[in-house]
Amino acid sequence: MYPAISLGSNFKIPSYFLVISITACLALIWIYKRAQSRNIPQKEVLDLSFIVLFFGFLGARIFHILYEAPEYYWESSKRVFEFWKGGFVYFGGAFTGILVGVLFSVYKLKKSSFEIGRYLDLFAPVASFGYMMGRSGCFLAGCCYGKFCDLPWAIHQRHPTQLYAFFWEAMTLIILLFFERKTSTPGKVFSLWFILHGTGRILMETFRDDFRGPVWVLSISSWISLICVAIGIVLWKKSEAFFVNRK
Repeated sequence: MYPAISLGSNFKIPSYFLVISITACLALIWIYKRAQSRNIPQKEVLDLSFIVLFFGFLGARIFHILYEAPEYYWESSKRVFEFWKGGFVYFGGAFTGILVGVLFSVYKLKKSSFEIGRYLDLFAPVASFGYMMGRSGCFLAGCCYGKFCDLPWAIHQRHPTQLYAFFWEAMTLIILLFFERKTSTPGKVFSLWFILHGTGRILMETFRDDFRGPVWVLSISSWISLICVAIGIVLWKKSEAFFVNRK
């Protein structure tokens, strides 16, 4: 693994932080281009993107601090702000970003449910791309590792769960980009992402061996993933009812 990447003789940057920073920049460029090609106001999309990024970052960090390592941060409160050392929970960031993004769209941008569906579909492939790249950062950093195994593709005698997640999400991204050309119903692409992402996360969780929190038959992340799949299925079946055009 490569937890730090040297950018000079006396300067190193954490690999996860570097990957996430580059990914955020690429995601902003891509979301701008997607909005442009769909005649969706680019300024509104960029405003929404920065809101989602900020609160997603905040949610991912807070969830990690409160859920994964509260004792570590209780020992020294300044560690809370040392985000470049890692310490983020994807689901904490995803749900916070989505919730704040929807509220911002409804109350600030005054968007109808039809437009909310279009915005969710606009962001879904970009979110999938962000997760995929984030897992490559996890692989470099050596976190989110898998259980011991003796398979030919094992890395350090462990399941490369980060790469499992990377390739599953890459497949998910391809499916989303293909499917969005075939549907005109708002909310469908987003709901499909929830279903595929949640399913892949459940599969990956069965191979992970890092701290997964309290376990009730399944890990907490697996339970959250099941909820994602359930939400995705409901949105898929009811997308026309949820995201009707009220103009």
